Amino acid sequence: MKHAAQQDAMRAIQLTGIRQMRLAKTPRPTVAKPDDVLIRIGVVGVCGSDVHYYTTGRIGSQVVQYPFAVGHECAGTVEAVGQAVQRLRPGDRVAVDPAMPCFACDQCRAGRHHTCRHLLFLGCPGQSEGCLCDALVMPQTSCFPLPDALTLEQGALIEPLCIGAYAAKLAGSLRGKAVGILGAGPIGLSVLLAVRQAGAARIFVSEPIAARRTFAQSCGAAWTGTPDANLIAGMQAQEPGGLDVVFECCGQQSALDQGVELLKPGGRLMLVGIPQTDRVSFSIDLLRRRELDIQNVRRQNDCVAAGIALIEAFPRETAAMITHRFPAARTQEAFDLVASYQDGVIKAMVAF
Repeated sequence: MKHAAQQDAMRAIQLTGIRQMRLAKTPRPTVAKPDDVLIRIGVVGVCGSDVHYYTTGRIGSQVVQYPFAVGHECAGTVEAVGQAVQRLRPGDRVAVDPAMPCFACDQCRAGRHHTCRHLLFLGCPGQSEGCLCDALVMPQTSCFPLPDALTLEQGALIEPLCIGAYAAKLAGSLRGKAVGILGAGPIGLSVLLAVRQAGAARIFVSEPIAARRTFAQSCGAAWTGTPDANLIAGMQAQEPGGLDVVFECCGQQSALDQGVELLKPGGRLMLVGIPQTDRVSFSIDLLRRRELDIQNVRRQNDCVAAGIALIEAFPRETAAMITHRFPAARTQEAFDLVASYQDGVIKAMVAF
């Protein structure tokens, strides 16, 4: 083992109930397996899924057993590595892919690491404690060296950008296409940058928060509007034939309904947002008559390099996505801010 770290106590931010959180002391992890990488956490991004666990205690069948630490968007500095780790060494700065696939099941062998039969995911109940803590051990396959020009904050932003990159990739060729994005939070904006990079001709964005609509315009949206009764007419006035692809990025039933209405025959609806309900519905009449395609997007799959490429292609836009910064002691304040969409928040970061 190389540079084994001494075990002691560390800080961890734990959920203890609905909208309840505490700063606790827990054992600091150590390198135990040959492919382990011990990371000193620098920055953690607050994700909408983290907030779901904070406000409701669950996402679908994934139910929090308290106390539990969430968080999966992070970057930090390597402190120690196992004896089998060759491409990382102490002092390296890394972005963390929160997914830990087995690399042996049928899904992994088919290249679908994100639907691994034995997948563990940071901050997912029943799978792995999250990264809202001082230190974390991850397998080397989940650790990616940061280019020298990127900061730890940018490293923590890579994970949501990966989701945008994967959603755009899964949608197929977007060059010259008319694309809609329903919801301009961090994931919707990540999709926006990815489809822009993919060559979409015109990008239309629906978002209820004015500051986010303005931000979407600065990121390349040709048109923005609010998700009200006038949305369909407004977008159809811009693109009378309908949209080729719509990315639903807010998890709302109303957005699913609007997405179906906005698509041209043969169009594709990409389901990126996470609904808080267990069931959603669609107009089978519109789906059938227009022969629409519905594609689920499950997180991301091997798109870390694509996420880094988005930061390098859009440095101004990605830097501006980080609107709020909090020290670890004020993590609950960060969660309350994101949960209530206050103060023009897009991405809040917690520093350790």
